[in-house]
Amino acid sequence: MFSRNVGPIDRLLRLVIGAALLAGFFLYPEAPYRWLFLIGIVPLATGVMSSCLLYRLFGFSTHR
Repeated sequence: MFSRNVGPIDRLLRLVIGAALLAGFFLYPEAPYRWLFLIGIVPLATGVMSSCLLYRLFGFSTHR
């Protein structure tokens, strides 16, 4: 379905950053702009799927 265009190091960074942002959503329930942590869904999803729409649009790939 999706062609892989996210390499292993890029994927690991996306997974870690996405998980950290989502953890912030749950760790700081009183933060005024807490919903901004939900942006972590994007790098987490692209890391899990190993496919990035922006990479595809610009013809870029970190996958070997």
